[in-house]
Amino acid sequence: MDHHLLEIGGARVSRREDLRLVTGAGRYASDWNLPGQLHAHFLRSDRAHAGIVSIDLERALRHPGVVRVFTGADAVRAGYIKPMTMLTFKGRNGMQVRVPERPALAHGRVRCVGEPLALVVAETAFIAQDAAELIEIEYEELPVVVDPGDALAPGAPQLHDDVPGNLPFEFEAGDAAAAEAAFAQATHVTRLKLEVTRVAPSPLEPRACLVAYDAHHGGYTVHVHVQGVNMMRKQLAAYTGVPEEKFRIMARDVGGAFGQRSLAYPEYCAQMLAARETGRPVKWVASRSEGFATDSHGRANFVYGELALDRDGKFLGMRLDWIADMGAYLTPTGPVSHLRNPSTCMTGVYRIPALYGRWRTALTNTNPIAAYRGAGRPDIAYVIERLVSQAAAETGVDPVELRRRNFIPPEAFPYKTPTGSTYENADLPGLLEKALKLADWAGFGERRRQSGKMGRLRGIGISTVIENTGAGLFPKDTVEIDVASDGTVTVYSVSHSQGQGHETTFAMIVAETLGIPFERVILRQGDEDHPLFGNHTGGSRSTVGAGSACHLAAKKLIEEGRALAALELGVEPSQVEYADGGYHTAHSDRAVLLGDLARARAFSVTAEGSFGSTFPNGCHIAEVEIDPATGMTEIVSYVTVDDCGRVINHTVVEGQIHGGVVQGAGQVFGEHVVYDRSTGQLMTGSFADYYMPRAGLVREIRMEEHPTPSKVSPLGVKGMGESGCTASLAAFTNAVIDALRPVGVQHLDMPLTPAKVWRAINASQKT
Repeated sequence: MDHHLLEIGGARVSRREDLRLVTGAGRYASDWNLPGQLHAHFLRSDRAHAGIVSIDLERALRHPGVVRVFTGADAVRAGYIKPMTMLTFKGRNGMQVRVPERPALAHGRVRCVGEPLALVVAETAFIAQDAAELIEIEYEELPVVVDPGDALAPGAPQLHDDVPGNLPFEFEAGDAAAAEAAFAQATHVTRLKLEVTRVAPSPLEPRACLVAYDAHHGGYTVHVHVQGVNMMRKQLAAYTGVPEEKFRIMARDVGGAFGQRSLAYPEYCAQMLAARETGRPVKWVASRSEGFATDSHGRANFVYGELALDRDGKFLGMRLDWIADMGAYLTPTGPVSHLRNPSTCMTGVYRIPALYGRWRTALTNTNPIAAYRGAGRPDIAYVIERLVSQAAAETGVDPVELRRRNFIPPEAFPYKTPTGSTYENADLPGLLEKALKLADWAGFGERRRQSGKMGRLRGIGISTVIENTGAGLFPKDTVEIDVASDGTVTVYSVSHSQGQGHETTFAMIVAETLGIPFERVILRQGDEDHPLFGNHTGGSRSTVGAGSACHLAAKKLIEEGRALAALELGVEPSQVEYADGGYHTAHSDRAVLLGDLARARAFSVTAEGSFGSTFPNGCHIAEVEIDPATGMTEIVSYVTVDDCGRVINHTVVEGQIHGGVVQGAGQVFGEHVVYDRSTGQLMTGSFADYYMPRAGLVREIRMEEHPTPSKVSPLGVKGMGESGCTASLAAFTNAVIDALRPVGVQHLDMPLTPAKVWRAINASQKT
């Protein structure tokens, strides 16, 4: 094997974790069991908004096998009433975020369909489920509001007494006066109303949790899927008031996350209460229908955007009026990700001198929103790239040429944006040219003519984006490395994989730095016997943060081992050289290996580092063909050229980009969580109603890299786990609109289903 694995263009190492996972040897949250455990089932609200007049538990408690039933009164008595928030900055006019109470079990009122009302704990899961059906609830119906614009309107039904106007937070970024002046001198203004639809992330692994209480120490062991043990511990502590040191968070394999698994859900806190009160472990495994209704949703943004141009097609200013639907309650990640990330990248890849954005969060009688792959970055990229392509169509300027005229040039980096961000290095013109060539942009006209001969509409769409990655809840990332006497190197990290390939990538980093075979390095994630300070996996930050810490720890291991080897060799440390897993000196033929040092004494190091945001960027080009008779859209070509800095493993990079692109395609062409406007009932509560992308949707993706090494990370890497999703939303939509413009359709909001496209074509032909 070639061990020089960090060379750009060099490494294609198969993911070592895959064999374990695909052969069924993985261990997921529902696979954990403890002696004497009880089983839980949650009774959930079937109303979107109602007062709870009474709850009668008598029949359920008499059901054979039932141990206890808990309600909102128990949750309030325990003090499990308010989740933490990660939104710590002030809003418009100094506004502080208003976080409404959310008891772990609903108390007094329910505010969305699926909200947990009662927890039945029984000897088996089926007994608990049967008993839950015996609970009798009397409701007082309350008015419902599911549209965020309606929720912010005067006279709307109020969800929480302490959040007037259903407005928990309002935020602004940029300079309103400067934007006003820019628009006043504009030759052309493009305006669009855009919706980035609400989606259900739907990871492969349904939600599950097993909680055990230790009465002697007053602590909890929580087996649950996580994106990082520290993130979960901090949230549970904040929600329940239990000190962080009283938690042991246990996880191994996690079957997908996309931001959804970063949350400490109310159900976990209710299980803590049940485990403490019963003295027995309590296990809960959600059904898929529970997942659709109660796992956090993503996106749900409504934006009115304006782009001002001068007579030469140069961008003068941009304004955004943004409403972010938060659902019935604020999640820890929901508001911050929908405000900070869009404002950070508000200028996109362009020089736009004047920017102003206003963000309003809204509470509605729907399931709460949290971070979802990209966490606001795909949303802002979609808005900007749709505005730019629409401006090109309105002004008659080629969409590629309009982008060229307005790119931030390479010599301008690091680039300070009008909203206060500092982009690190990028080569946007080079990225664009490589993508145009790979997509054969110049040959599109002929392909469109050939499609026309067959009665089909063909379109091409481009999306050139930049995104901030690497931000974390904790200021540092820490990694520990232990060496065994046989030379095996074990790496401990709190960053937790949910499919990203950490066991491969982190091992490659350490193996390359130490100059040892890849097979000798083992990764342990979230090992509570090796507690470490550091961040979860999220925001495309793992390799930038934990990966860089792996590199620093391996270098520290070499240096600390040098002094130990000098003692073995009888020379000064300055006379010792290290290479390929061993120490040597010119004064002796003897070599001291890493394992030799571990045989003499415990040999381990811990290293930490603080790493800021990196700014990966990319250009994606989609080409589609539409059958006007049916509205069916076929993706006939998709090209990506991405700058994720230095590439550790090309296979992992390509897999992440591919997955993100397909998730973007799923949202553009079908995924959409829908609630009935009058009742608040969930209309898309199963895979029979909710579209999911399938393998044939994006049949082939042609990928190339255009790396500019990061100066933020000592490895030169930039986060890339969300790049495919960030760029693809606009690329696909721009391609569809380009195909439809010749028949008079100028704009459609996702999802671009066959029925919607067909109706738009027919409506335009009638006019």
